[in-house]
Amino acid sequence: MTKTLLIVESPTKARTIQKYLGKDYTVLASVGHVRDLPKSNKDAVDIEGGFIPHYVVPAEKREVIEKIRHAAESADAIYLATDPDREGEAIAWHIREVADLKKTKRVVFHEITKAAIEEAIAHPRAIDEHLREAQEARRVLDRIVGYDLSGLIWKKVRYGLSAGRVQSPALRILAEREREIKSFIPVTYFVLSALFKSKAGDIATTCVEQPKSKADSDRIVIAGRGASWSVADITEKAEERNPRPPFTTSTLQQTASTRLGFAPSRTMRAAQKLYEAGHITYMRTDSVNLGAEAVAMMAGVIEKQFGKEYLQTRAYKTTSKNAQEAHEAIRPTDASHERAGSTPDEVDVYALIRTRALASQMSAAKIMRTNIAAKADADIPMFTANGSRTLFPGWLALDTAARGEDLELPKVAVGDALTLVSLSSEEKQTEPPNRYTEAGLIKELEKRGIGRPSTYASIMKTIQDRGYVEKLGRSLQPTATGMVVSGWLEDNFPEYVSDTFTAEMEDELDEIARGERGYTETLTAFYGPFEKAVKAKDKLPKATSLGEAGAAFPCPICGSPMELKLGRGGVFMSCKRYPDCMGARTEEGAELKQDEPIGVHPDTGANIYIKTGRFGPYVEMDLPEGTVAEEVKPKKKSRGRPKKAAKRASIPKGTDLASITLADAVKYLSLPRELGMHPGTGKAVFASTGQFGPYVGTDGEFRSLKAKVGDPYTITLDEALAVLATPKLPPKGVTIIKEIGKHPRTGKSLVLYKSKQGFFLKKGLRRIYLPEDTNPDTLTPDQAAEYLK
Repeated sequence: MTKTLLIVESPTKARTIQKYLGKDYTVLASVGHVRDLPKSNKDAVDIEGGFIPHYVVPAEKREVIEKIRHAAESADAIYLATDPDREGEAIAWHIREVADLKKTKRVVFHEITKAAIEEAIAHPRAIDEHLREAQEARRVLDRIVGYDLSGLIWKKVRYGLSAGRVQSPALRILAEREREIKSFIPVTYFVLSALFKSKAGDIATTCVEQPKSKADSDRIVIAGRGASWSVADITEKAEERNPRPPFTTSTLQQTASTRLGFAPSRTMRAAQKLYEAGHITYMRTDSVNLGAEAVAMMAGVIEKQFGKEYLQTRAYKTTSKNAQEAHEAIRPTDASHERAGSTPDEVDVYALIRTRALASQMSAAKIMRTNIAAKADADIPMFTANGSRTLFPGWLALDTAARGEDLELPKVAVGDALTLVSLSSEEKQTEPPNRYTEAGLIKELEKRGIGRPSTYASIMKTIQDRGYVEKLGRSLQPTATGMVVSGWLEDNFPEYVSDTFTAEMEDELDEIARGERGYTETLTAFYGPFEKAVKAKDKLPKATSLGEAGAAFPCPICGSPMELKLGRGGVFMSCKRYPDCMGARTEEGAELKQDEPIGVHPDTGANIYIKTGRFGPYVEMDLPEGTVAEEVKPKKKSRGRPKKAAKRASIPKGTDLASITLADAVKYLSLPRELGMHPGTGKAVFASTGQFGPYVGTDGEFRSLKAKVGDPYTITLDEALAVLATPKLPPKGVTIIKEIGKHPRTGKSLVLYKSKQGFFLKKGLRRIYLPEDTNPDTLTPDQAAEYLK
């Protein structure tokens, strides 16, 4: 019996759809992209041939493709039902090309409900080549910009750093704000507060002016305390507070950040799961439109829960000129469900989405604003009080978090006498602009036209993962590295990190998506000037300066001015006459002296130093010339200056550096300790300490060393063998099935694991999932090694 094959990206989405379509359909998941550009830039894009990308299929996707190909052979119809945006269009095209599928049909739906899926299948179309080309242009453009700029930054700033077409403008916005904050000069002002007693109650007021000097402030206070006061004016104004439109991707991320404290990536993970389970519509969208059926359903829920007077259906117009990611705002697929989601994050995000969508179709809140002005019979400014009271809650009855507190003022009349209870002055200073939060930065990027709904979460994650930005509470602060990279890009490639270039490029990609612009002509027009600009900067000197250190910190050796610089260990001050003068200070201003040994090793006679590096403090012992320490043997061609032959050992966390003795240092340098040979393998067993604490190891196998078992300085071979014989505990929800054997090339142990997603192997920290029909009893080391390629 033939079946209809429907292909989506996500296994969860596949399971949800399979329930709706029944046994006549086979629903398979590609598990995201089935191929991509290679990680190496070599041959990734044929620029001279017309910017032709050379895609590669990852090893873990070969079985997925084979499964799709096999199912297609017996299918009478094949539907590509990937997500309804450019990324989804590209994935559909890649699946068709890689699996060599014939006579495919493209179907699109914005919610995973039975009716929406059946409607989509009833109206299939061909793959939209314009949308696919727009995604490909973005991918190729990002690769070219990222690799070419990153290569220069490696040479001119520091090895291992990188730049990106969209991330770099985001970093620039944060760096500009940081410079504003550092250059801000506070201004003193005074806030005057007065408390009055009226016949109807107390009234707390503030002065309408904020004096800049203490003399003016004192004059008003003295005059006010000796004056008679009365009500000068009363104004009342009825206002309507309208609900906000339903969520787009960016407004969902902003609100979840503000109300829930969620990072954009966390919000999108929860929203993705809600969508795949059929609870909400597609979550990557910049449209605020709602379908007529959805509005009718929500109207019924509102009328039933609150009454007719709370219902006011509305049509919202999308302000984004290039809204193209989907046709509807984010909303619940069934608004009558007050709760949905299988995790606390999903429940919280669903509640936000449902509340915002329903509130958008509710009546405006009616609020009365009141202002009372008090005047003195003296030549001083008036004092005012502001109050409000809710006449009709409207949509605020549902979205209570947006309501705020009412402040009702006493009922008084113009001319009523007021008794002054207190009048005080508080000195304050103007404050610099706030650093951006993730929500604020997303709002700013959207306003400037930088990025698209699908990119905001990845932008936030990338600039933090690269060490360019760190979170302080909810604020985003550029690191010293981020400031140097952004400053260098602003100085040398201002046009490519500007708002104008990034926004105009987004517009051009949108034109490709609409079929108004060609793929090759767009990339050709960009690449010519860009390549020329990159080549022109190849002769630039290395950049590490972060600006002047200030007159308070002259060079400790020659007295010359100093500048802040970025080194491998962080920020420090360097004499401007370097390398003629070697004067240096820490970022805080303490003098950095040339290394002085704490003593000499009793066995080798070599000097021992205490130093601090990127991973914390350590001790270092010089080795004789011609010796190459184990830890500094280069695995590949080394970069930069030759490394000094030395033995190094970490200092335990929490140790007071000032209290370290020569005996302590000799003890630390005794690691790693060779304890003897493993009786089973004949390989050395050793004890040491590393980034994650003390451990024992042998032949590529390592186990953490707990304090109750022993420490690396005293543990015996028998104790270490007992620790190594204990199997590593897998993460929660994971079971160790068996040890397959040794890797045929590396000799490391191959272990087969199982989670609820299926059998998998580990490659570093990555999980490589195996085909569903894998037989663990017959899996060989050679087969496992093939999956790990």
